[in-house]
Amino acid sequence: MKLTIRGHYSVKALLDLSLLPRSSLASVKEIALRQSIPASYLEKLLIELRRAGLVKSVRGVKGGYYLARDLNAISLGQILEAVGETIEPLPRYTPDKTGAEDWVTFSLWRQLHDKLKVALYSITLADLYYDARSWQAAQGEEASFII
Repeated sequence: MKLTIRGHYSVKALLDLSLLPRSSLASVKEIALRQSIPASYLEKLLIELRRAGLVKSVRGVKGGYYLARDLNAISLGQILEAVGETIEPLPRYTPDKTGAEDWVTFSLWRQLHDKLKVALYSITLADLYYDARSWQAAQGEEASFII
């Protein structure tokens, strides 16, 4: 599995929203500036994240986005899934019926995939938030939250 720019930007955007007080909103432009994400691309990702129920939006001049769930209720797997990331290690691969090596390799990758999937769905936005905050604290007050 490789985390593509879609997944990376989506996690960055949700971590950015996690910094806000519960009743605050962030505009696409604000998030884009803080996280160095092209605003037009970020807007498309936020629409996908909204459809998945991970963020909510408020329209209007003072509108913006906010997290739809508690940090502990949003997993890395859900974020990646929301933006179309796949974690399939060997898409559309079927081992050759004659080669035992292929079956062993296939079985190994299938087992690794299952473990990876469990891990991705067990890592929450709260886990990532606290990891980022710990790093930020270790860097001192000047460190920004850009990931």
